[in-house]
Amino acid sequence: MTRILGIETSCDETSAAILDDGTGEIVTRSLVILSQDVHRVFGGVVPELASRAHLTAIVPVVRRALEEASMTPRDVDVVAVTTEPGLVGALLVGLSYAKGFALALDVPLVGVHHMEGHLFATSLDAPDAVPPFTALLVSGGHTLLLDVPAWGEYHVLGATRDDAAGEAFDKVAKLLGLPYPGGRHVEALAREGNPARFRFARPMLRRNDTPADASYFDVSFSGLKTAVLHAVRDSERAGTIDQDRADIARGFQDALVETLTEKTVRAARAHDRQRVVLGGGVACNRTLVNAIRERLAQDAGDVAVFAPSPRLATDNASMIARAGLFRYYLGERAELDQGALATAPLPGQV
Repeated sequence: MTRILGIETSCDETSAAILDDGTGEIVTRSLVILSQDVHRVFGGVVPELASRAHLTAIVPVVRRALEEASMTPRDVDVVAVTTEPGLVGALLVGLSYAKGFALALDVPLVGVHHMEGHLFATSLDAPDAVPPFTALLVSGGHTLLLDVPAWGEYHVLGATRDDAAGEAFDKVAKLLGLPYPGGRHVEALAREGNPARFRFARPMLRRNDTPADASYFDVSFSGLKTAVLHAVRDSERAGTIDQDRADIARGFQDALVETLTEKTVRAARAHDRQRVVLGGGVACNRTLVNAIRERLAQDAGDVAVFAPSPRLATDNASMIARAGLFRYYLGERAELDQGALATAPLPGQV
């Protein structure tokens, strides 16, 4: 039996979790996630405030995770912690705590790449969400399209050239006067919108694209955000923003969802994958998940699409513990001089 403590502090969630594999399958014994509401005041994450909030929360969050798992610190066999990528100040809080915990109890320390955690997250809900598969990772800071033939082997097919999908949702939410984080609020408002009123261009999506084109799998959302900005300003000048708000949200979401859906289908088709796995906060968007399922059903037949539950889509320590368990069994260990990085490629990235 291996009982692993996962710690996640890469952005604005302080999270700890306990996993064990003593029953022949990996079981989540506890998961605690504490979100930082202070950032709602500013409409986005303030790095210094995030770091300070992690400092306040890390000890009680880990203690709560141990209590919910009916464990003491001495019952922990391994510690896994996010080391990259993320806000460096925030990462250092979790990493420093993890180092102290592992050193005091003389247990191994494993560093985990945050986005590899998101790749593993869905498998905690759905045991069939395993390689080989096409992966779409969509969050506030990242948008990645991958082919995953095996755990630890990641072929990056496409990525955002500017803004991540989650960031686009947050910025559009702010333009429309919606709360932060904006994804679920934009999706809820878009349900009330008329899809015919505001049709925004689908960025980097052309009918004559071929796999040889550099833009075939990549995405870009800065132009879409600008188009929404102009639509909002025009509506405000005309005094019709209250009537137009839902229609603008619908037009924005339709453009983003169609773009991500088409790129994902291209990737699954190009590599003949029968599974598609979504990860990251934007994977909570049911419109996106349903669009990918419907499009694949039309295009490729029997392709299974797996999306994480909201609790596992957000930044959480269960996914870090799961990826850490994989790395631990590969024999990987982090030294006490392990640092934190704001950006880093996926381990095993091809």
